[in-house]
Amino acid sequence: MKTLDDLGPRICIMGPSNSGKSTLAEAIARKRSLAVVHLDQFYHLPNTDWQPRPQAEFVALHDNAIVADSWVIDGNYSQCLPQRLDRATGLILLDIATATSLLRYVRRSWFEAGRVGALEGGQDSVKWLMIQHIAVRTRDNRRRYRAMFDGIALPKILLPGTRAIDHFYRMEGLER
Repeated sequence: MKTLDDLGPRICIMGPSNSGKSTLAEAIARKRSLAVVHLDQFYHLPNTDWQPRPQAEFVALHDNAIVADSWVIDGNYSQCLPQRLDRATGLILLDIATATSLLRYVRRSWFEAGRVGALEGGQDSVKWLMIQHIAVRTRDNRRRYRAMFDGIALPKILLPGTRAIDHFYRMEGLER
């Protein structure tokens, strides 16, 4: 298995909603002294209830972030994925069970104020549309991400499940 050192200075972290992308990005950023970019914070307007920014504004923020020499970026946002992967030196794909994603979504919405990757000035709440997204769309997204992952030539690490993620944290000396 590849190690964090194999992934270089520009790392993309992808995976289903509530799979731990932001937490892992923060841990890697601390260990490797990288800038961390949470794409949810670029996509949504601060001080709102997760209201999307205008598309052109999101793309400009994204494209400005990826020109840096080093970073760790968490999030999927496939409309910007080609240019992100063109700049990336490594990729991590998290793949956790849908039930785990749902549980984490409810837990973070109700009990984790100020969580890593939260929207500035926003307040998480359980929303039917998000539950539907996780329960229905995540299966198709997981298949799509895995096919994309398999076809990418970058150095990459697949973490298929919470045990694999926990093992990666231990092996790399990462702290949540």
